[in-house]
Amino acid sequence: MDAKDILGLPKNSFPPQEKKSRPPKESQRKPDGISREVYALTGGLAPLMPAVDSSQLKRRPPPDEKVAWQWLGFTSSARKDNLHLYHWVRVVNGVPPTGDYSFAKYNKSVDITRYTDEEYEKYLTDPRWTKEETDQLFDLCEQFDLRFIVIADRFPSSRTLEELKDRYYSVSRALLIARNPSSVDIAAHPLLKEPYNISRDVERKRAMSLVLSQTRQQEQRDEEVLAEAKRIAQSRIPAKVSQESEMAVAPNAGVEVTERTIPGETVSPPPSNAQHPLIPVPPPLSTENASTLASLRIRTYALEQMLQAASSTAGLRTIKRVEQTLQDLGVNLKPRVPTKAVCAEHLELRKEILTLLNLQKQLQYKEAEGLPFREGSFTETPGTPKHFHNGEQDRTFVPDSSFGVERTGKRDQKRKVRDYILVSFNYSSLCCFFLLIFGQFHRTFLLISEIL
Repeated sequence: MDAKDILGLPKNSFPPQEKKSRPPKESQRKPDGISREVYALTGGLAPLMPAVDSSQLKRRPPPDEKVAWQWLGFTSSARKDNLHLYHWVRVVNGVPPTGDYSFAKYNKSVDITRYTDEEYEKYLTDPRWTKEETDQLFDLCEQFDLRFIVIADRFPSSRTLEELKDRYYSVSRALLIARNPSSVDIAAHPLLKEPYNISRDVERKRAMSLVLSQTRQQEQRDEEVLAEAKRIAQSRIPAKVSQESEMAVAPNAGVEVTERTIPGETVSPPPSNAQHPLIPVPPPLSTENASTLASLRIRTYALEQMLQAASSTAGLRTIKRVEQTLQDLGVNLKPRVPTKAVCAEHLELRKEILTLLNLQKQLQYKEAEGLPFREGSFTETPGTPKHFHNGEQDRTFVPDSSFGVERTGKRDQKRKVRDYILVSFNYSSLCCFFLLIFGQFHRTFLLISEIL
């Protein structure tokens, strides 16, 4: 008896769940000639290294061959000391293999040109190098196979890498020319066709170090300049195409006019008062003009960046008021000739206009503060007893309970008068400063007008 019997539940109260069938794995057949353990290690993937053909693995030697492995000695032609070593060798029918060591072919060395004392005295003398230093250099070049980084590290004297390379290649080139009087045979030699240039190598390494030491901001600036130059080049393509088409149309028009004239008749020139539409043909842009145009556009782009940086703290309405002031004064929003002096004066003019607008705003604010004091009347002081004339008798002054209140009102009135005097003084100072700024602004405007 279980819980289902106690609760009176049927045995199969839940429907049986269907098991999900797994997709059958694709069986991969093991290649012939590879053991099961080795194939399991690869996981069924293709080997990285090229494998030996499976037909070669089970190839049996001919019945007349008897293969054995023997411990035999050998010498290598790559070594100069005739060292005698031993290794296992495959011997067929008791005949050991002959010939040089199989790996000696990978020993490649550079053929270093040598010179005699007579050749050195005749062709290779240099006041900056001694014969001992030149001999040491060529010995190290032969020892380290022209790996000049290692040679510069091992060279006893304080010579730079470029100086070592220049000395080696200059000596080799001088020996090549001296030993081959006919220049036709050695004209295609690399030492003569592409001689080593030490100044260009130094400049190349300096430029490479500058490029590698650039910051991310400098790289972005260079990318922006290149993008701007590419945009300028693309914008010049339509003008160049239209210019070429106009130049192609002009000769055809001349041919048509010639064909329409009858032989034997002269063509009368058109009257002088006839009006012909003049089609302006733009002159071809030279390299200097193109470079000047590109530099002007790049400087205009730099001026736009400076204007954005200068007006970043001002609001949109203030910027529009500055541009409106420039238009009222007859000054272009962007200089036509954006030289360094013109750009500096233009930015200074914008700053002065911005200062002028701020002063006008402050002046309006001060005037609004002093307006209530100017409108108030100070002809009658409260609390002063009145005198009656025209036959009326003066009344006896009787102090009442509001005497303290009247004294408080007098103090408030004095404070208001003092504040009004201070506001008037600030207003006068602000007007003087405003006139001073306006005079400076007028001088800058005249200077820009003279430049443009």
